[in-house]
This record gives sequence, C-alpha cells and structure tokens, in this order.
Amino acid sequence: MAVSTGGTTGGRLVHHFRDGNASMRDLLGGKGANLAEMTRIGLPVPPGFTITTEACDLYYKAGKRLPEGLRDGVREALTLVEEETGKVFGGGSNPLLVSVRSGAVISMPGMMDTVLNLGLNDETVKALEREAEDRRFALDCYRRFIQMFGDVVRGIPHGEFERILERYKRRQGAEFDYEISGESLDSIISDYKELYKNSTGSDFPQDPFEQLLMAVEAVFASWNNERAIIYRNAHEIPHDLGTAVNVQTMVFGNLGPSSGTGVIFTRDPSTGTPEPYGEYLVNAQGEDVVAGIRTPRPIAEMRTEMPKSYDEIADVCQLLEDHYGDMQDIEFTIENGKLYVLQTRTGKRTAAAAVRIAVDFVREGKTDKAGAIGMVDPNQLEKLLHRTIDPKAQVAVLAKGLPASPGAASGLVVFDSQEAKRLGEAGETVLLVRPETTPEDIGGIVSAMGVLTSRGGMTCHAAIVARGMGKPCVVGCDALSIDMDREVLGVGGVTLTAGEWLTIDGADGRVIKGQVPMVDPELSADFQALLQWADDVRDIGVRANADNPTDAQKAREFGASGIGLCRTEHMFMEEDRLPVVREMILSATETERRGALDRLLPMQQGDFEGILEAMEGLPVTIRLLDPPLHEFLPDAAEILAEVSKLRATGASGRLLQEKEELLNKVNALEETNPMLGFRGCRLGIVYPEIYEMQARAIFQATANLVARGVDAQPEVMIPLVGAVTELAPLKEMVVRVAEEVKAESGVVFEYLVGTMIEVPRACLTAEEIAREAQFFSFGTNDLTQMTFGFSRDDAEGKFLHHYLHKDILEVNPFEVLDASGVGRLVELAVAGGRQARPDLKIGICGEHGGEPRSIAFCLEAGLDYVSCSPYRVPVARLAAAQATLKRGT
Repeated sequence: MAVSTGGTTGGRLVHHFRDGNASMRDLLGGKGANLAEMTRIGLPVPPGFTITTEACDLYYKAGKRLPEGLRDGVREALTLVEEETGKVFGGGSNPLLVSVRSGAVISMPGMMDTVLNLGLNDETVKALEREAEDRRFALDCYRRFIQMFGDVVRGIPHGEFERILERYKRRQGAEFDYEISGESLDSIISDYKELYKNSTGSDFPQDPFEQLLMAVEAVFASWNNERAIIYRNAHEIPHDLGTAVNVQTMVFGNLGPSSGTGVIFTRDPSTGTPEPYGEYLVNAQGEDVVAGIRTPRPIAEMRTEMPKSYDEIADVCQLLEDHYGDMQDIEFTIENGKLYVLQTRTGKRTAAAAVRIAVDFVREGKTDKAGAIGMVDPNQLEKLLHRTIDPKAQVAVLAKGLPASPGAASGLVVFDSQEAKRLGEAGETVLLVRPETTPEDIGGIVSAMGVLTSRGGMTCHAAIVARGMGKPCVVGCDALSIDMDREVLGVGGVTLTAGEWLTIDGADGRVIKGQVPMVDPELSADFQALLQWADDVRDIGVRANADNPTDAQKAREFGASGIGLCRTEHMFMEEDRLPVVREMILSATETERRGALDRLLPMQQGDFEGILEAMEGLPVTIRLLDPPLHEFLPDAAEILAEVSKLRATGASGRLLQEKEELLNKVNALEETNPMLGFRGCRLGIVYPEIYEMQARAIFQATANLVARGVDAQPEVMIPLVGAVTELAPLKEMVVRVAEEVKAESGVVFEYLVGTMIEVPRACLTAEEIAREAQFFSFGTNDLTQMTFGFSRDDAEGKFLHHYLHKDILEVNPFEVLDASGVGRLVELAVAGGRQARPDLKIGICGEHGGEPRSIAFCLEAGLDYVSCSPYRVPVARLAAAQATLKRGT
C-alpha cells in the first residue's frame, strides 16, 4: 500500500518498495524504481520506502524546508517496514536500522550523499550488541554512523574523523579498520561525539526519528552540492529533476567471515566480456568497497571463498540482465550467509564495452539490431577514436596499477583537484594524481586528461567516474608513494613533483615516466557491425567536414558518404602559399592581383585533386573563400611595432616603405564587426577574379581526374548569400568557368552550384534563392550567431555560462541546435527552397551536424544529410539511426 503524506500537492510523497515498479523512474528516481521492481519480481531486497522527487522539488520551493505532511508519511512508512521485518525503529530490542540514500532520475554515482546505520544511539547500540551477540560489531556500526552523519548531515569534514581513527589504529598497530578492538572503538565513539559537539555546538542526536528527518533533508540538500552540479553540467543532466530519497532496512556485511559486501557487473564494464565482473570484501560494509579505503578482491575469488553466495549472485546477475535487457551494475550484501540485493542499475561502461555488449546481445538473441542500436550512446563512439600509446615507443614503466578505464593520457602531474580544474580550464594538459578520489574531486577529474590513484579498486569512485567520462584511469597502484603536503610522487625509484610529465595507460594499468608518443585507434569488427546496422536503418546521410586529402581519407574510413564542407581558406594558410596570398591581397590593381592568383591556381588545383580523388564516387562540397582578407595579414599592432622600431633607429628605404604600406593596407581592411563585414560572397562580387581562380582550380582538377577514370563529384558552394541577386552573378561566373574548362580539356564532367545558408534573410527568401541554387547547406554556427545576435567568442567567454547557470538558456546553442529559433528558420528555408525546386539537395555543415539532438532535428526538418568533423562521423551515423528509429515508434 502506498503511503499518503497529505502533501501540499495532494500527491503521495512516500511509496513503499512494494508499491512501485520500473516505470516510475521520474517519481521514485532510478534507484527507487529499481528497488521497487526487484521487490516486485521477488528478489531478496531489504524492505524500505522511497520519498519522491516531487518531495525534493517541494523542499526547494518551500525555502529548503521539508514539505508539509512528510513527517507523518515517513512515520507511516516506517510502521510498515517494522511490521515486515519484525524490528522496531529506536527499539530497545531487535532495533531497526536504516540506510538513507539519494536516488536521482539519472544515475549520478557518488555525487550525492548517503548515511548508513541510521537509528543507532547510546541505547540501541546496546540492543544491537545483544541481538548480534557481538559488541565489537555494534560499536563499529555506531562509529561509522556518527562519522557519516557528522560529515553528510552536519558538514564536519570527513578528514577530522579519519584523523581520530588513524590515531587509534597507530596506537593499536592496526592496518585495517576491522582490526580495531572493541575497547578502542568505545574510545573512538567518545572522541567522535566530542568532535561533533565542538563542531556543531550540540550533542549528537539520540532521537532516531529526528536523525532520519535530518538525513532526508541532507540528501535533498546534496542535490545542489558543488560536485553534483559539476557532474550534471558535464553530463548535460537537467538541474530541475531533483532526487528521491531511499530509506532501506540495514543489512550487515561486517558481521564476520560469513558476511561481506560487493559490487558486481553482469559483464565486464571495460571490455564487455560476457562474464560477471566486480569486487567484494569480507566482513565489510558497502562504503568500504566504493570509497577505496580497502582494496577489494576480484569477484572470481568469491567462487572459492563463498561458493554458495557466489552462485546466488551469479543467478541474480542473469535474471536482472534478462529482465532489464541490458548490462546491470548490482550492489549486494551477504549477512551471515544470506544474500541481499541492495541496488541494480544499468551499468556504466566504456565505449568499447558498450559496442561489444550491444552486438553480443544480438548474437545471444537478447535483442534485435534495432535494440542494439539503441543501447549505445552515440557520443561514446568518439571515445573509441582516442589515441593509445605507440607500441613501438620505448617507455620507462614505473609501476602498474589496476586498469580502470582504457585509453592513454600524458599530462603534467597535479595533486590538487582545484588546481587541476584551474589549469585544465586554462588549456594546460594535466594528469590528476591522488591517493584516492572522492566526489569532491569531480571538478579536477572533468578537467584532467586522466586520473591516477594509489588506492582503490575497479569499482572505486575514480574508476566509475572516469569510465563514465571515457577518461583514462589507473587505480590501486600500491607502488605509488604520494606526499600530498609536499606535492611529491615517489614511484619506482623516481621522484616527481607537480608540473612534471607522466603518462598512464588505462588499458593495462601502466604508469610511465614522461610524455610518450601516441597512435590512432583501429576500429573493431563489432564497431563496424553496429555502424553498418545503423546505416541500414538511418534515413539521413552523413558527410564530413574536411580540408585536405588526409582528413578526407580519414572521413571515408569512418564511413562518411561525402564531404559536406571543404573550407578553401584553410588551404591559403599553408606556409608555402601565404606569401602569395598576401601579395594578392596587397595588390594595387586587378592585373597585379591576377598575377598572384595565377601562381595560387596550381596550388589550389592540387589540393582539390587530392580531396576529390580521396572521395572518389562521393560528392565533395567546396566552399569558396569565406573569411575577411585581413585574417591572412599580420596583426596591425605587430606591424606598427616594427614600423616604430625602424623609424626610431633612423631606418629608411625599401624595408620601411614596405612595412608602412603593409600597415596602411591592414588598417584599411580592418573592420568594426568582421563577422558581418567584407567576407563571403561579398568578396566574390567585389573581387570576382578570386572566385574565378578557385572555380577554375576546382574544374581543372575535376577534368584531370575524370580523364584518368576517377569519378569526381564537385559541388561548388558560394557562402554568406542573403539575396538571390548576390548568388546569381556568382553562379553565372562559376558556370562559365566550368564550360570553359570542359571546352579546353575536352572532358565532360558533372557538378552542382549551391549556397551556404547562414544569413537569416536567406532563410526567409529561400524560395527565390533556390531558383538559382541547386543545393542548400546550412552553416548553423553563423546562423546561430546572427539569429541570437551573439558573437560566439564573446558569448562563450563572457556571459553564456551565466545564461546556462540561471536557466535563461537550457543548453549552449552553439553546441545543440536551437530548434525553436534557429531551427524555425531552417524549417522555413527547407519549405521555401523545396517549393521552388522539389529536388533541392539540403544539408547542414555546422558543428551541430555531429550532435545527436541536432541530428534528430535535421531528420525531422527534412534535410538530406548532416556533415561534421571526421571523428564525429561514427557518432552521427549512430545518432541518425536512433533518430530514425525513434521517429518510427
């Protein structure tokens, strides 16, 4: 039965596990929904109840006060749990103890707070001792509870408690917590209480119900702690979802050698190997595993040590994987030989594991190809393309730890997470090195290239978070000696200080001295199979943005169906041609300008031949020169400094004259707002000879290739058109040059002439423009800037983060296409363009072309293709397939 709290909304804010199911995730959070579902299907879940995400929302709306009626609802729910367990909360015999855990709608491992053993006080700890017939166990639970409660609920630094604990361990000569004697625990509890009172000004609370309400409020408050906000920003999780709170009967893994606790994945989360994978500890509570305080043992060893329990948890793994249709991450406790399942959730995995698991599920008959396509986050695929250490490289291996997250990274050693965050945001390449990480380290982990720890196991905080982010990570490297105060790392006889280079290999756990060479990855057969299935499904093409033959070839390897954007200005920046480009810009007459262009033509022609040949049989969209001419010239301030120096030294003659002429030209070309200035088609209209040279280079390259039997398919794109009257004369010129090249070469070839749609007026007059253009390609970066009136560099550097933080904008519109504004213009342009030319080819070539949500919009808007960087092509292929499947449901 559900418990009605009489909350202000009239909704039920507290639900017993028996009342829920997996479909109630938005209300009960992921953890609560899964606890309810496991209870429903008969698994051994300790009884409990969930306080809903709605209650969290009401808590914040009420100014961080618990909602009206919640207290009574929690009392009623506790009564049901007492009846189910036969235990009494706060009772003098057989006391009911509970854990209080967060449970967000979207999993955020380690980002919010947990309290265990709640309900203990000076009296119930005696009752627990009598019930367990173990004084040391009862005192250890009380000690843990005071420490967690003081840290989570009252904000007393965790390290303050640890210092007390370490002092007693040294006195007793104990290495591990479980070796501390009962007498020492008694004294530790007294010292903990004294610390609590000195820190808070009040005694440790003895009323279990007040303890519970305080813990619930602390979990709600943890939704907006710094590490949770950073995590949500990094994973694009909405900030208004709130967290549920799960109150669950405590079961104890620290009752002796027949008890234990662990985390098990139904498959290897690093490789996808189809066998149980995880770690466990005997005589321990769950926090000991995930906190990295003790290095746990591989789950495979449990077959020998606790064979009955291993067989039971293996059966649970199979049942839950089949039930949920995905790899599961399961937390369990064994209390005196009896198995309890505390949590299941879809397991976070590396990109390589995600692909293998999806393909294996098809092979095993657990899902079809469409299901497998939906199992992989498209953004994960890019992580498969990260570099690894060059196997030919001579490396100095200092030590080996546990390979927690594959991929390799080199970086400057940083010991402090805040410093790693600062340096990373400043553009430095850093490697975060710590004894272990905690949720407070999230900022440093996000900014670092990789993470290295001396303690912890494969399911510790550092491993889980880094694996989820696709960052290389090595944990549990016992050979490391880390002095955090002096910021010194000792390993393998080598001493490193902050700022020195170090490399880690998350695939095999190696820690390597210095910076080492890396190589590009090779794509697995499973990777190729999944993408082929995606290609068979998707209804929108995927091209790549590439400016040279190397990138074009890489794009083809990654499955691009053409080049959607070749930026010719990048070719002008080559060292051997920049002087010629500058000569062309500085020319005083058209004759001089054409002379420089004649020398550029064979260079451009060679570029185009290479790209068109690399993409043989596929279309290549080549954008004519777009940026303002001043971008090819030196900075005015630098030239002025040179002129001033020459004048100050009394220099005269040709050098000074050249520098003064250059300065005058640069100043003449300087613009107040270059983005809206003399660029794109405006250059082609004022200096048609520039576009004429480029068109001739394209078509001569095409003619040469076709004559050799190469299927070259150029598409000439004229940028920044806002009126058909801009496009018409330039198109006429391009067509004229094409016909001239055909006549001169005697070669017949095909081509298209179109435009880049990046000016709002072009969207509004698309019907007129389409009468001249054979294709549209949306340049959504500039279209976004012009629609919002934002300069991207200024916006992202100065105020856009405030807009996101204050929810003025939900997402960065330069990362995710603004569907309601920019997208509306795209839809108008598509409709207008196809009205005039039904066979109009339409694509997108801005950065949004590789972003999954933007790709889904492009599919719905009727575009023929998206185009993105070569390394985003696999992402776009999978995202396009997912969007197609979603549209069909």
